[in-house]
Amino acid sequence: MFESKSGILAIGGVGFFVFAYIVMGALPWTIYKDQPEKSILEVASEGIPHEFVDLAERFPAQFKEHFGEVSYESFAAALELGRDIYVGEACWHCHSQFIRPVSREDIRWGPIAHAREYNNELQRPVLFGTRRVGPDLSREAGRRSNDWHIAHFYEPTNVVAASVMPAYPWFFDEADVPNKRGMAIIAYVQWLGSWLDEYPYYEEAPKAPKLDDDASSTEVADHGHDREQEEI
Repeated sequence: MFESKSGILAIGGVGFFVFAYIVMGALPWTIYKDQPEKSILEVASEGIPHEFVDLAERFPAQFKEHFGEVSYESFAAALELGRDIYVGEACWHCHSQFIRPVSREDIRWGPIAHAREYNNELQRPVLFGTRRVGPDLSREAGRRSNDWHIAHFYEPTNVVAASVMPAYPWFFDEADVPNKRGMAIIAYVQWLGSWLDEYPYYEEAPKAPKLDDDASSTEVADHGHDREQEEI
């Protein structure tokens, strides 16, 4: 067996599988096994992306009805619901969330994925994905505006003519304004990759500042407001 070509290939295949398991599975586990997993609220407390503030400013009545004021708690609730919707609608079937160190994927979608990014409750189970029918969404935060995502969920071909993604009219109310589900999944998608120093990609806009214990949610909203004034 060891002298035949098929035997060598079989041993090589098993060897590379074991090597990949050690590098991609066992090694990261040994490095991060003692790190506590972050809760959704802890993740939200690391900073609220401007896009979440923008939803509150653009649709104040609907946002207040569904999520109340902009705060760590409301952002955490939106992230949790958005992720559940993402899983429930099988978005993971066509969109992966893992930038691999091959085929120049970092040029297409941003920095290569790192194990520390998956150590939180929003990554259970981890939505690595195996297909790329649509683009990888690991670094989606800030690449496109909320308006783009609203139009895309409402009717994908309006913004991407060749899109095979289905429309999601149930993410909108009768006035075509994003409902709770629509706002939640937009908040989730706009969060993906927002933890990176490179965020945002398309413009120089920092995340809303972290709140002190005695700071109000209004201060977060004002941050987004000031940013818009700077752009005018």
